[in-house]
Amino acid sequence: MAIRPELIEEMNLLSMFNLDSVQEGIKIHRNAGDEKVQAAARLFEKGITTQVDGGYLTNQGIEAAEHAHALINLLKFVEH
Repeated sequence: MAIRPELIEEMNLLSMFNLDSVQEGIKIHRNAGDEKVQAAARLFEKGITTQVDGGYLTNQGIEAAEHAHALINLLKFVEH
């Protein structure tokens, strides 16, 4: 199963959230590029974030971000 570029961009945005403080959000500005702006909108539509341009993580978003962080960290540090 190939991962679509749209999902990768969403995972990139999820990895930007600081999980040590769920009261710390992110803001995706219009000049960040269409891919990031659209990914932020999709996360909002999915109920992952509170604002169309980022905002804070919802409860579901916290879980999704935890999984995204875990996967990224696992792939970074796994030795062959």
